[in-house]
Amino acid sequence: AGDRNLLGGKGANLAEMCSLGLPVPPGFTITTDVCNAYYANGRTYPASLEADVAVALDHIGRLTGRRFGDPSK
Repeated sequence: AGDRNLLGGKGANLAEMCSLGLPVPPGFTITTDVCNAYYANGRTYPASLEADVAVALDHIGRLTGRRFGDPSK
């Protein structure tokens, strides 16, 4: 239940599938803590979110050999 509270339903289900060894494409989840902070701060994202997402996308790019938003792919 803790994962579901932090990751939301889809994020928790994907994490569970991954832990069971099922094929799940690489990805990341923006937690419910970030969502709560967004609404608590006048619909402003936490300052670190953009950099955190960039790091996560870079990691996925290295895993897949692709780059998010690359028009050639």
